[in-house]
Amino acid sequence: MAYTPEDLTITPRDRRFGRGSKQQRWWLGGDPVATAFYNALSATFPRGEAFFVESVRNFRDGAPPRLAEEIRAFTTQEVMHSREHVAFNKRALEAGYDLAPLEARLEMRLAVVRNRPPVVNLAATMCLEHFTAILAHQLLRNPKHLRGADKESGDLWRWHAIEEIEHKGVAYDTWLHATKDWSRRKRWKVKAKVMLFTTRNFVVDRSKGTLELLRQDGITGFRAWRKMLWFAWINPGMLRKILGAWLAFFLPRFHPWKHDDRNLIRLTESDYEAAVLPQPATV
Repeated sequence: MAYTPEDLTITPRDRRFGRGSKQQRWWLGGDPVATAFYNALSATFPRGEAFFVESVRNFRDGAPPRLAEEIRAFTTQEVMHSREHVAFNKRALEAGYDLAPLEARLEMRLAVVRNRPPVVNLAATMCLEHFTAILAHQLLRNPKHLRGADKESGDLWRWHAIEEIEHKGVAYDTWLHATKDWSRRKRWKVKAKVMLFTTRNFVVDRSKGTLELLRQDGITGFRAWRKMLWFAWINPGMLRKILGAWLAFFLPRFHPWKHDDRNLIRLTESDYEAAVLPQPATV
């Protein structure tokens, strides 16, 4: 059964943020913890999204025409996300942060996965795309997460969130296509194992990245852990608030579009109408 809405359009919006501007060191409300949390996440995007694109495009040949076109649009969106986070990360460097330890840890993870079968990398991409989609949903649903952000940085994260929601089913539908000959039991078993493994790495690595950036601000030890855990799990509690959506991934017949949250896109996207790229003819 297909759950992706028939009227869904994946629309690349070509925006550039913060060019020629200087980013404050603590760009998110003057809060070093909030800034470290999002800087640590951004540090992973350029290389991580290149991995997502490669993993999905490996299965474009032979895909149904609609899915093949969605993969093309997904690729365009992810390439632009990488470009903008390269620029965002450069501004973080200019503000005095060293992102090299975070990038080295990600490269270590990617070196391991490059030796795995393509279908396993696709499964990892599917899981991480679920993560980015539920983070994006929460980011747009609750303005508190970006309250106090400078305009360019806030706009960047909202733009990114819009497109993550929009293409949230592409990796999952590609996985369903790639594993169409598998039994339902095997498919669920593999995706559940990969999600648990991916979740462990995601939480551990983002926590270590946040703590490293806090260390660079002179916040260390128990104080750093307390502030990070409070921010991530209590107030505003991004990780706590996505827990239910994360658990839904394990339900029978799960699909990202069983929860249609395009209303969040409509509430936010008016700012990006002028940046919409021309769409090709329908395949």
